[in-house]
This record gives sequence, structure tokens and C-alpha cells, in this order.
Amino acid sequence: MGVDMIVVNVKKGESIDRALKRFKQQCQRAGVLKDFKKSNFYLKPSEKKKIAKNLAKRRMRRTSSG
Repeated sequence: MGVDMIVVNVKKGESIDRALKRFKQQCQRAGVLKDFKKSNFYLKPSEKKKIAKNLAKRRMRRTSSG
């Protein structure tokens, strides 16, 4: 298992806030926070199924109403 590091080079004259925003966007695209939250605690298989079922219902509601 390799370790992928996210690197953000701060350009000359660029504010730290802007660089931090780019870093957060790259983390979100890479799914870093999602993986961390997912592995942060254990979900029983029945709870996983319940969450998946609720997400599917939500998706169906969005597609049918829009």
C-alpha cells in the first residue's frame, strides 16, 4: 500500500488562504477525508445496508423530482 501525498506549491504573491483552499480541494478530490471518516469507527454490516438504502432512496427522490 503506497502513501499518496498531496503537495501544494505556494506561488509567488499567492496568499496562504488561497493555497489552503487549493489544498482542501485536492484533499476532497482525492477522498482523503472520506477515507479517514470511514475508517474512524466501525459500522456493522446491517448499519451499512441501512445507510446504503437511505442513500438510494434519496437519489431516487432527487432524480424523479428534478
